[in-house]
Amino acid sequence: MEVGGLPVELWQLILSYLRLPDLGRCSLVCRAWYELILSLDKTRWRQLCLGCLKHRHPNWPNKPGVEPQSWREAFKQHYLASKTWTKNVQDLESSNCLSLFRRRKGWRQLCVGAGGEFGSLQAALAAASPYDRLVLLPGVHEEQGELLLKVPVEVVGQGKLGDVVLLASIDQRCPTARLCNMVFMPARFTSVLYKTTSGYVQFDNCNFESGQLQVHAPGTCQVKFCTFTQSSIHLRSVALCILENCEFTGSENASVTVEGCPSSDRNWACKHLAVLAKSCAASMQEPDPASCPVAKRDGWGELLLGPMRTCKIVVGEEQSSFPSAVGAQALLGSAQEDTEFGDNLQAAKEEEEYLALDSNSSDSDLRSDDEEDVRAAYKLPYQAHSLSPMLANITHSRLQSNRLRALQRDLKLKTLQQELQQDKEAQSLASSLQGCIIRQCLFRDGKGGIFIYSRGEAKLEGSIFRDLTYAVRCIQNSKVIMLRNDIHHCKASGIFLRLSAGGLIADNNIYSNCEAGVDIRKGANPLVLCNKIHSGLRSGIVVVGNGKGIIRSNQIYGNKEAGIYILYNGNPAVSGNHIFQGLAAGIAVNENGRGQITGNVICENQWGGADIRHGGDPVLRNNLISCGYSDGVVVGECGKGLIEGNAIYGNKGCGVWMMSSSLPHLINNQISHNSIYGVAVFCHKDHAGDYPPGQGGGESFQEEREGAGGENDPDSEEEYLAARHPISVALVELNSINHNGAAGLHVKSSEALNIIANVIHANRDGGVAVLQSSQLTRIADNSISCNSQGGVLVEAECQVELRGNGIYENSSHGIVSKGEGVIMENDIIGNHRCGLQLLQAADMKVTKNRIQSFRDYGIALFDEAKGLVQENLIFQGRSKKSILRPMSSTEDCIIQNNVLLTFKKRFDMECMLINPPARPHIEGGAPRSCMAAGSQRVSSITTRVDGGCHNHGSIFCTIL
Repeated sequence: MEVGGLPVELWQLILSYLRLPDLGRCSLVCRAWYELILSLDKTRWRQLCLGCLKHRHPNWPNKPGVEPQSWREAFKQHYLASKTWTKNVQDLESSNCLSLFRRRKGWRQLCVGAGGEFGSLQAALAAASPYDRLVLLPGVHEEQGELLLKVPVEVVGQGKLGDVVLLASIDQRCPTARLCNMVFMPARFTSVLYKTTSGYVQFDNCNFESGQLQVHAPGTCQVKFCTFTQSSIHLRSVALCILENCEFTGSENASVTVEGCPSSDRNWACKHLAVLAKSCAASMQEPDPASCPVAKRDGWGELLLGPMRTCKIVVGEEQSSFPSAVGAQALLGSAQEDTEFGDNLQAAKEEEEYLALDSNSSDSDLRSDDEEDVRAAYKLPYQAHSLSPMLANITHSRLQSNRLRALQRDLKLKTLQQELQQDKEAQSLASSLQGCIIRQCLFRDGKGGIFIYSRGEAKLEGSIFRDLTYAVRCIQNSKVIMLRNDIHHCKASGIFLRLSAGGLIADNNIYSNCEAGVDIRKGANPLVLCNKIHSGLRSGIVVVGNGKGIIRSNQIYGNKEAGIYILYNGNPAVSGNHIFQGLAAGIAVNENGRGQITGNVICENQWGGADIRHGGDPVLRNNLISCGYSDGVVVGECGKGLIEGNAIYGNKGCGVWMMSSSLPHLINNQISHNSIYGVAVFCHKDHAGDYPPGQGGGESFQEEREGAGGENDPDSEEEYLAARHPISVALVELNSINHNGAAGLHVKSSEALNIIANVIHANRDGGVAVLQSSQLTRIADNSISCNSQGGVLVEAECQVELRGNGIYENSSHGIVSKGEGVIMENDIIGNHRCGLQLLQAADMKVTKNRIQSFRDYGIALFDEAKGLVQENLIFQGRSKKSILRPMSSTEDCIIQNNVLLTFKKRFDMECMLINPPARPHIEGGAPRSCMAAGSQRVSSITTRVDGGCHNHGSIFCTIL
C-alpha cells in the first residue's frame, strides 16, 4: 500500500502498535516507508526504549530528564551493546579446534530459583552449554562457594531491577559472559563479587553493593547502566575496557582503580570495544554554547558576572572608560562574532578621542594666546629623539585602536577544536583508545573517583564527580585523558597529578573544590586545555615541586586564592588563558617557582594580576593585565623574573609594585592608566603574614619544600637559561609608562636600580621621584615628558646618576635634586619652571647638559647646595634668566665654563638640538640588554609603528 494513501498522523497511529521485528520489516519496504518509521522517534521508539526492563534512560544517571537526540539510535546502541559478548563466535569460525564455542541454534534457557529447573546457580552452571541463558527468578540467591564460569553463558535476572539478589563470588574462566538485571552482594567469605583474568565480561543494568570487581589482563569488560554502592572496580593492565552510564556512590577508597600499563596481549573483545567506543564518541557532540544553559551561566555574560563594569581612567581633565574584564572580553571577541567586535571597536575609537593627549596640553588652561605665541617662538624641537616612535604610540588614537585590534586577534580564547587542530600531541591524546574508558558516569558522596597508578591509562568523558574527597588521582608515570567532565565540591583537590603523570585535561568544568581545581606535582606534565576552573575555595591550578605542564586557553575565575599558583620549582607553560575576578592574585609565583607565562588575559583580580615573591623567577611575557583592584604586577621580597611586553593598564593600585630586595627585569611593557604609580619600588620587608589572604600560609607543601633543593630537569634548565639575560641589578628598561594617577616611577629603594630607555609621559604627578636611594639609582636614556609635576625629583641622601635623558615640557621643574650624584649629558628643555634646581644639601656634578626654561632659571642653586656645574649649554628663554647662584659656600660650589646662548632667528633655534640630536639617543641602536633579548618575539600587544626609522637609530625599530 502506498504511504500517500493515508494521512501521516494515521500511519503513525497504526504503526505505534507494531513490535520491534515488524518495525524493522516495514523500514525495508522502500524509502518512503523507511522515513515513516524514522518519524516515530518521539513516540513508538521512545516507548520501546523506556519499556525494556533491561534498559535505563539513555542519559542516566547524569541527565535523566534530557531526551537523547534520537530514541531509535539510543535503542539501537542498547541492543548492539548487549550482543557484544557473542561476537567472539565470528572470530572463532575459522578455527576448527575452537568450534565448540560457536553459539548453537538450539541454545537453551535455564531457570534458577523457586519453581525453576535448578535450585542454585552453581547447579545450573554445571549443566549449561555454551551460550545458554540462565534466568534467575525473583528472590535472593546465595551461593556458599566460589562459582566458576567455564563456558560462555548469559545470566539474567527476571523482573525489575532489585527483584533478583545474588550473594556470590564468581570467577570467570571462559572467553565471554554477560550478566544483566541483578543485584550483586558479597558472599560471606570474600568481598570479591566477580573476577576475570582472561575473558570478556559484560554487565548491563546491575547493582553492586559492598564488593569489588576485579579484571586482570588479558581479560576485559564492558559495564553499562550499573550502580555501585560502596563498591569498586579494580583493573590491572587491561588493554581496553568501557564503563558507561554508571553511578558510583559511597566508596571508601577509589571507585575505579586502574593499575599497570595496558597489556599488549589483547583480548578478542578489544577490537569490538574499540568500534563501540568510536561510535559512542561520534554521538557525543559538543553542545552549542548559544543554546546551552550551562554555557550561559558559566560564560563571561551577565548571569554569572553581573552587568558590565568599566574602570574610569582620568587623563588630564578628561575621563575615558576602559573596559573591565567583562568588557575586555567583549573586545577580545571570545563570545562575539567579528561584526559585534567591529561595533565595540568603533565605540572604543570614539572614547579614544578623549584619550589622545597633546604633548603641550598639560597646562594649556593656564596660558594666554599671546603667551602661546611667544612660547612657540622660543620652542626647541625635540620630537625626533630615539624613543619618539614609542611616544607616538601613546598619543596617536589610530595606533591605540590598532592596539585593540591586535589584542582581539592575539588574545582571543581558543576553543578545544582550534587547540586540537594546532596541537598534534593533544589531538593524538584526545583520540586515543587505551586502558579504561569511562563515559557519562556519576561519582558522588565517597572518598575517591578514579585512581590511576603504575603507568596505568584512563580516558574520562562526560562524567560528573561531586562531593568526593578527590575526583581523580594520577601518579607514577600514568596517563589520564579527561574531556567534558564536571568536577565540583571535592574536599581536596579535584584532579591530582604527581610522580611524572601526564595526559590531557580538556573542556572540563571544575569548580567549588576545597583545594586546588588541578594539582600538579613532582614532575607531572599534563596538557590542561580549555577548561573552566572557578569558584574554588583555594587556588584554581597549583604547580608544585618540579611540576610542569602546558596550561592553555582556560577560563580561571572566582577562586579564593591565586588563579594559578606556582612554587617550589614548578615550571609550567601558561599561555592564552583568561584569569579574572579572583579573590587573590591572578597568577602567583613563589618559593623558587618559575614558568613561562605568555599571552594571558588577567583582569579584575583583588590582588596583583601577577604576584612574584621569595625566589619566584618566571618569564611573564605578552600578557594583558588590567582592571585589577590592586596592583598589576607585584614583585615582592626576593622576587625575580623577566617581565616583558605586557600591557598593564587600568589597575586601581600601581602598574608594577617592586621591592628593592627583588631582582626583576622589566622590559618593553605598556604601563598606563593605573590609579597610583606606574612603577613603584619600595624597600620595606615582607612580614610573615604579608601574604594576601589565602595566598601563602595555609597551603601545605611540606613535602615539596623538603625536596625543593633537588636537581631540575637539565633540558628545561637549558631552555630556561637560553631565554634569559642574567642581571645583577633590578632593571626597568624600554617601558612606556604613561597616564598613571601618580608619579610614573616612584623609588624608595635600599638597593641599586637601573632605569634605562623608558618613555615616561603624561603622568598625573612627576615623571620620576627618587625619595630614598641608599645605593646608586641610575636613570639613563629616558624620555620624561609632559608630566603634571616635575620631570625628576631626587630627595635628600639619595644617590642618583642622570645621564642621556630627554626631559621635556613637564609642568614644573625639569629636575629637582636634594641628593648627590651626577647629572650629565641630559636635554632639559621646555619645562614650565626651572630646568634644574639644586636644594638643601645637594651635592651634584652637573656637566654637559643642554638646558632651557621659558620663564625661569636654567639652573638654580639654593640653600647649602654644592657641587660642580660646568660645560653646560643654557638656552635663554623669555625671562633671560640663566643661572641662579647660591649666596653662601661659594667655595663648595664651582660654576665654570658654562655657555649661554640667545638666538633671535627661528632657523637658529631649529639647529640647537642637532649636534648631537635630541636625547635620548643611544649610539649603535638599542641598549645591550635589549639586544640580548632580541631573539625573543616582541610583544604582539605592542602597537607597530608605521614608517621608517630615524637616521640616528630608533631603539623601537631595532627591536622589531
